[in-house]
Amino acid sequence: MKTLLADDHPLMREGVRQVLSQLEPTVEIIDAHDYLSLFAQTAAHADLDLALVDLNMPGFVGMQGIAQYRSRFPDIPLVVLSASESPHDIRSALETGALGYIPKATSTAGMLAALRQVLAGDLYVPACLDNSLAGLHTVGPADFEALQHSGLTARQLEVALLLAQGCANKAIAGMLAMSEGTVKVHIAAIFRAFGVANRTEAVLAIQRLTHAS
Repeated sequence: MKTLLADDHPLMREGVRQVLSQLEPTVEIIDAHDYLSLFAQTAAHADLDLALVDLNMPGFVGMQGIAQYRSRFPDIPLVVLSASESPHDIRSALETGALGYIPKATSTAGMLAALRQVLAGDLYVPACLDNSLAGLHTVGPADFEALQHSGLTARQLEVALLLAQGCANKAIAGMLAMSEGTVKVHIAAIFRAFGVANRTEAVLAIQRLTHAS
């Protein structure tokens, strides 16, 4: 596995390196210390499996750097690693296209679990926001009607509603008594129906429909 680790503090990078070595003993880690080197290293390593990016680094302010990265490299899974635990920052990062947001205060076990969740294709939301899914609208059974014209089957609608609540594939499989493979098939169909490329975009598309209802 090849991971790009971008943080402007060398000690932080060293600490995260130790965590990543527990995730995958043979992991190859590429360092970046600002947004300029982040973009350059990503362009030089097209086979990256993951980008772990500090939210606040020299080169861009706020979410601008994350937005630029997603625009330039849309196929590389991006996880924000930040000292900020602000709900606004977490929500903004997810809405900008990050597949996860890990506060730097997270334990080693918590960080490993979060990274495994993202690498498995799921969206990771910090535990401090579990109850509100980063402050986004929570979708429930009453929203079925708003989604009925999306072209999804009844089973896909059930998966979509749980997806919009931040449920991981394993949790969806357990709640709907289906295999994780079947869940992935349904999620792929949901992506096609909404014309999106990842879970974050799908969640936002579902929420736009239910907000409009």
